[in-house]
Amino acid sequence: MPFQEYPYTRPDMDAVKSTFTDILTRLEAASSAEAMIPIIDEYYALNDQIDTQSTLASIRHSIDTKDAFYDQEQAFFDQESPALGTYQKRFATILLASDHQAGLRSHYGDLLFDQLTLSSKTFDDAIIEDLQKENALVTEYGKLTASAEISFDGKTLNLSQMAPYMQSKDRSVRKAAQEAVSAFFEANEATFDRIYDDLVKVRVTMAQKLGFDSFVELAYARLGRTDYTAKEVKAYRDQIYEDVVPVVAKLMEKKRARLGLDDLKYYDLSLNFLSGNPAPKGDRAWQVEKARRMYHDMHAETGKFFQMMIDENLMDLDSKPGKEGGGYCTFIADEKKPFIFANFNGTSHDVDVLTHEAGHAFQAYRSKDLFAPYRWPTLESAEIHSMSMEFLAWPYMDAFFEDDTDKYKYTHLAGALSFLPYGVAVDEFQHGIYERPEMTPKERKAWWREVEKKYLPFKDYEDNAFFERGGFWFRQGHIFSVPFYYIDYTLAQVVAFQYWVKSRENQAEALDSYVALCGLGGSKSFTGLLASQELDNPFKKGSVKKISAPIEAYLESVNDQAL
Repeated sequence: MPFQEYPYTRPDMDAVKSTFTDILTRLEAASSAEAMIPIIDEYYALNDQIDTQSTLASIRHSIDTKDAFYDQEQAFFDQESPALGTYQKRFATILLASDHQAGLRSHYGDLLFDQLTLSSKTFDDAIIEDLQKENALVTEYGKLTASAEISFDGKTLNLSQMAPYMQSKDRSVRKAAQEAVSAFFEANEATFDRIYDDLVKVRVTMAQKLGFDSFVELAYARLGRTDYTAKEVKAYRDQIYEDVVPVVAKLMEKKRARLGLDDLKYYDLSLNFLSGNPAPKGDRAWQVEKARRMYHDMHAETGKFFQMMIDENLMDLDSKPGKEGGGYCTFIADEKKPFIFANFNGTSHDVDVLTHEAGHAFQAYRSKDLFAPYRWPTLESAEIHSMSMEFLAWPYMDAFFEDDTDKYKYTHLAGALSFLPYGVAVDEFQHGIYERPEMTPKERKAWWREVEKKYLPFKDYEDNAFFERGGFWFRQGHIFSVPFYYIDYTLAQVVAFQYWVKSRENQAEALDSYVALCGLGGSKSFTGLLASQELDNPFKKGSVKKISAPIEAYLESVNDQAL
């Protein structure tokens, strides 16, 4: 059945709550672990039913934010979903207090109880209204960015469609494109400031009501981080600052020379070669067909997976008016199918996002039959699957880029390494925000610019006053929608680089390891998943320098001036 025919029905929340109450009453009264297990499975099956309808509404709303029906359905879930936290909290309480916990741990493993211990700290009936407000604000941000209608080149374009112009070989065009995009954010500055200010306030309020010292602790608990704290993250950021920022500064100097410029400005950063950035040699349908052949050749499992994605229309890839920006992969629980959302714009990002989200989707495909809480790992683990797939696809890039393949590989690898300082800048910015939540919108922008200068010292905003006073972060949706979900990309990138090294040594062995990792889903913690495939832990001092060295050597071996 194609995705378009998946049935959507708004859940009857009164009936749902009644069923949850019945399940939890029976669970609490169960006399043994054996008696509890089928009731626990029933609890998660009901969660899947609700999540399926919520996910369908969310996907269809993000595809067309102007669709009145799904706009209402998204608002319904924003309002109603937080109240279900009451039942999730009671479920966790019952299991954590159970006299039969030993039997349950034997059946499900310890990780479930580690997760429940964390999640039980993140909810109380007292924060239901706060959660509803948070949901509504996040939805408002998404609709605001999707509303962008930028007049440029005689066209009306959204934010995603502006990307090719920001990579133009004509310096005046890329500067004008960057200014047009920044003008949209500046024109809506007061609204972005108000949304974020309200988000900070409501999140701090929730942390206080739940007894946390700050929202930082609550955010880490909401993300299910069982292996590390803000202390380890700070030490990891220091590794990036010490071992990667100097390398990226060298790469930027090489770019300046390659582009023949006296000074590198912010609007030059998206262009990599005077001959133009590498771009796929065909449209969306052409790229999907190339990807189909690639995945059939890559591995038996990836071939079956991607054919299913095509046959059942489980991808929406075209950029169009009213569509939310960005890309994501999600999972439709009752159908046991992943879904890929993207915004193709004719740049190499199309191939990056297709392979990236296909990595997420392949993991979901491999994990679809696992116990529900173990289908998805925590976010830093999930990004390993996506970022590693980008590199495991390297042997097939000539099909997409033809004579620009070497140019693409250089751009991709240099870009991945150059991303690390930006990624940790986003994280340090958020820590500062929630450690000093009393900051004004003006002070937040100043803080962003301070952090940006630390990790991206080469970023010269020239005469763009809005970016110079710290407005760039408005473009980073994660800061608004999922606080502290960004360091995850950098941690996963460091691990994905290890798969890049492995694949260059033995592609088949690297793929077998990757497929095995995807099959584990979230059945192990972040460090547990790394250990299962003998991957280095990024938190271990020296790990970042160890992996950045071969990357720098590869990039130095390339005559980038000739590309």
